Amino acid sequence: MINSDLPEQAAERLDERVDRIVAGGPRGALTLAGITTAMVIALWLAFYFFVFLPRGALQ
Repeated sequence: MINSDLPEQAAERLDERVDRIVAGGPRGALTLAGITTAMVIALWLAFYFFVFLPRGALQ
């Protein structure tokens, strides 16, 4: 016979796991947001220095 947890025990374990994950905070989301923000700024600077500045001043 296979010993398995009762539904109540499984729900308690799941709640404990969720609590541990939530206690860790949103590190992954913040890291992803930081990386994408840095990429957007880098692309903007690349366009500014390699496209807009070589064209010269507006007349």
